[in-house]
Amino acid sequence: MSPDHRLSQQCVQMSLSEGMIRVEPGISDAPVSSVALRKSGDYVITLGTRFAALKWKDQLVTTITQVDKDKPNNRFNDGKVDPAGRYFAGTMAEEIRPAVLERHQGSLYALLADLSVVKHFDHVDISNGLDWSLDHKTFFYIDSLSYSVDAFDYDLQTGKIGNRRSIYKLEKDESIPDGMCIDTEGKLWVACYDGGRVIRLDPEAGKRIQTVKLPVDKTTSCCFGGKDYSEMYVTSASEGMDKDWLSRQPQAGGIFKITGLGVKGIPPYPFAG
Repeated sequence: MSPDHRLSQQCVQMSLSEGMIRVEPGISDAPVSSVALRKSGDYVITLGTRFAALKWKDQLVTTITQVDKDKPNNRFNDGKVDPAGRYFAGTMAEEIRPAVLERHQGSLYALLADLSVVKHFDHVDISNGLDWSLDHKTFFYIDSLSYSVDAFDYDLQTGKIGNRRSIYKLEKDESIPDGMCIDTEGKLWVACYDGGRVIRLDPEAGKRIQTVKLPVDKTTSCCFGGKDYSEMYVTSASEGMDKDWLSRQPQAGGIFKITGLGVKGIPPYPFAG
């Protein structure tokens, strides 16, 4: 990290006391993997293998629809809304331990405004980071165990994707690509799981142009925030770390804020339904 970058750890504590959020029977133990704003108000989330509606004031979660019903060991992972208001999210098999799982069990889905679901493709290992180019003509996507950031041609009107190609293969010390976001210059930021860093990529040139290192190995995702989206927030994990490892990285599992990057992000798109 260059001297003009400033890194701080943000401690976010949530008390999920019994009865705080009411959920339908059978889904209360499922993990929430992504959250999106909803144009009609409140939020939509991915919860286990379900797209669900979250009414914050009512403290209520209800199922919209469920995917991968034939794969009880699956769950959603990362998700994000496209520029037209479709909620893209992908699944994966539950991990035996971090990054170790039954392969090719996941799929990429999109929840549409009418609450129907489209499956874009399957045979996914760990569906992860996703975003769209500023001109809305390219969809960027990460299947973590491919160690690649991929691009697709993208049709804003129909939501269809095609012509998949790799635009960047991660180097050994960068490890596993995880969450991803885009900045106002059209460059991609990728969190590197077990790599302890976030890298900035030029998708046109297929090159890494910047590296920001963090004091933890398991960086998991990144996004821009703050009043003008000039701050970057990076999440991290501590799962799978033994006591010695945790003693060396006591901030593992925390959320970090990075300022002074000199670039800004874009506001998130709301789900149209």
